Amino acid sequence: MSATDTPSERAKVLWFARLEYRFHAWRERRARRRGQTPTVAPFPGYAGPDWVRVLGRVMIAPPVKTSESGEYAPVRGWRSFVAVPIGYAQVTVSIGGVDHEVVADRGGVIDTRLPAKLEPGWQTFTMSVEGGEPVETRTFVVGSDVRFGIVSDVDDTVMVTALPRPLLAAWNSFVVNEHARQPVPGMAVLMERVVRENPGAPLIYLSTGAWNIAPTLIRFLSRHVFPPGALLLTDWGPTHDRWFRSGKAHKLSNLRRLAVEFPHVRWLLIGDDGQHDDEIYTTFTDEHPSRVVAVAIRRLTPAEAVLAGGRTAVNDHAAAAVPWVSDDDGAGLLERLEGVGVVGSGGAIEA
Repeated sequence: MSATDTPSERAKVLWFARLEYRFHAWRERRARRRGQTPTVAPFPGYAGPDWVRVLGRVMIAPPVKTSESGEYAPVRGWRSFVAVPIGYAQVTVSIGGVDHEVVADRGGVIDTRLPAKLEPGWQTFTMSVEGGEPVETRTFVVGSDVRFGIVSDVDDTVMVTALPRPLLAAWNSFVVNEHARQPVPGMAVLMERVVRENPGAPLIYLSTGAWNIAPTLIRFLSRHVFPPGALLLTDWGPTHDRWFRSGKAHKLSNLRRLAVEFPHVRWLLIGDDGQHDDEIYTTFTDEHPSRVVAVAIRRLTPAEAVLAGGRTAVNDHAAAAVPWVSDDDGAGLLERLEGVGVVGSGGAIEA
């Protein structure tokens, strides 16, 4: 929806959003009658010296089988979308021995900031719902002396998905086994190299993908040896004034939030030319030029570009104060970043 939408159009969207909530409420009642109970699916977040951004989702999910080794068995995408979200659930978050009561949103998503003092690096805390067993989750605490961070897109940047084409997106999201998903060549090495050269740097995986796929994405990143990082995904479906959430707005709002929360950090922004990453990063760089170290754009292969419905136009950044590099894969981007001094400069990036 836009500012020019009529009141009647906005009312239709609001009505549909209410209908969606009623449908999930009906599914919740059926699940509870079968004896199923809610649980919290925690997602890795990030934190500052005296606060934590807590991320998770309350839902009733079908059980997932495990293999003999204890690892989750291969999971097809549709299973992630049949979970029943529990809207407005009350969740107890325990951080450093202090309990906080928070409320999930209409889609069961928890995204809140709580006070806490934790040491820099990966730290753990727990979340529970309705007196159930606490579930442990992790957050990456950014130290006050950290001056460098990484924000990376996911679809067609670290994982080959060709997401912009709707039918293929549905096939990848709902049908394809997670073990069949392929990483973009060289991207894990690039990420690991940048993180290793900048100890304490936060890594944020920022995607327009739905929170439903978070467990699958976490397993994918671990299996293909990507460095662990916080996940910032979104929720599908209508809002109070839109039929669907804006992926561009989601990415831009989170980038702007990171700039406010970590004014001392300069970011390496990594994306691809199959969606709107160049446009989004251009906007953010124009707004916060001193907060960006460099931008790295992965070029889709011709076959991927066809499946993705083409490439988006990439602006001319030859005169930009911030280095912009592009190449076909992680190895090429790593070489380009070395060329502009962002990687292999002998230590952490100076502000």
